[in-house]
Amino acid sequence: QKYLPRLASGEMVSAIAMSEPAAGSDLQGIKTTALLQSDGSYLLNGSKTFITNGWHADLVVVVAKTNPAAGAKGTSLLLVERGMPGFSVGKRLKKLGLKAQDTSELFFDNVKVSADQLLGGAAMQGKGFICLMEQLPWERLQIAIGGIAAAQAAIDWTVSYVKDRKVFGQAVATFQHTRFTLAELQTEVQIAQVFVDKCTELLLLDKLDTATASMAKYWCTDLQCKVMDACVQLHGGSGFMWEYPITRAYADARVQRIYGGTNEIMKEVITRSMGLGGK
Repeated sequence: QKYLPRLASGEMVSAIAMSEPAAGSDLQGIKTTALLQSDGSYLLNGSKTFITNGWHADLVVVVAKTNPAAGAKGTSLLLVERGMPGFSVGKRLKKLGLKAQDTSELFFDNVKVSADQLLGGAAMQGKGFICLMEQLPWERLQIAIGGIAAAQAAIDWTVSYVKDRKVFGQAVATFQHTRFTLAELQTEVQIAQVFVDKCTELLLLDKLDTATASMAKYWCTDLQCKVMDACVQLHGGSGFMWEYPITRAYADARVQRIYGGTNEIMKEVITRSMGLGGK
């Protein structure tokens, strides 16, 4: 009642602060702490980095250790508002792509967070990691959906470009290499789309597991980058010019294989579901 209507209307902007300088894909390794005080409040200390919406956020869901000795089972989620004493926003980070999206560092220096700002209430203390894990399949599927949509857009832009662009007196589209490359890319994107559609169906049935979502995330974002690279090549020099959408999409694509858990971590998740888990 306090936050959701204002977030839905756009009156407030929110962010979720997970990643730290030494903890990205490995959320169990976070160092930020929120220690319970005698008056029932929490004292929050630590820093976060690569936080989407961090620069503009009015409300931040901060992932912190309320019981550092308990590992993942000591993780909780706290609601921190802009302007709270000790909470500061660092510099706005300059990225390769996604330039319309703000990303920044956040710092917490003895921020006093009241007990009612523990997300889910006292019953959810120490259960923050579980909450995060429960939402990861949907997050990873969203990344896969975006990857396939971007890959299809890249193919569409490139088809249009090669029809108009002429070299050696003929359209680039008339060369067999161009046509075969685009045929291969379109086929792979179509196959990936079918898998993403299946994952979406499983999500709606509440049956999408972490391993399957990880497959979608890693496969579709790898494919996205492959398609972008090939389409930039077919654009020639124009593919390196910022004014062309394929160039901007190429820059935006690279982070897809990193955030939401790196694709290497996705493969670890998949192998564990196969009974091949490592350390």
